[in-house]
Amino acid sequence: MEDQSQQDRPASPEVRARVLGSFDRQGLMAHLGARMARIEPGRVHIVLPSRPEVTQQHGYFHAGATSAIADSAGGYAAFTLFPENTDVLTVEYKINLLAPAVGDHIEAVGTVLRSGRTLTVCQLEVFGVQGDHRKLVANGQQTLIRVNGSTR
Repeated sequence: MEDQSQQDRPASPEVRARVLGSFDRQGLMAHLGARMARIEPGRVHIVLPSRPEVTQQHGYFHAGATSAIADSAGGYAAFTLFPENTDVLTVEYKINLLAPAVGDHIEAVGTVLRSGRTLTVCQLEVFGVQGDHRKLVANGQQTLIRVNGSTR
């Protein structure tokens, strides 16, 4: 990680508002029922509560839902470090599903490993959470691109 001192402190009110405003425009996150749980410089947590609509045939969280919140968590982690009037887009990501995702909810954590002028690399982790017990169910890596101006 580039600068551990940036983490464990909340993002500024301006960055928080920009991230939440963007997140609220994501139709997929709203459709899934995901919510932003934590915003720090270079780190974002997204929570997805368990419900039948986000599970697969065995009752586990679907890999698509797991991957979607991981992708968004990494994207917004990068976005917290970008200047105003820029956007973020995923260039690529790879995710390993380590265990069936079960619990009251899953929590995706995106953490910036390196933030560059154009490309940013993030670590992705997803945990199954049941009460106080957290289990790593997926991890991956992602590359994002900073886009100047609006992408739409």
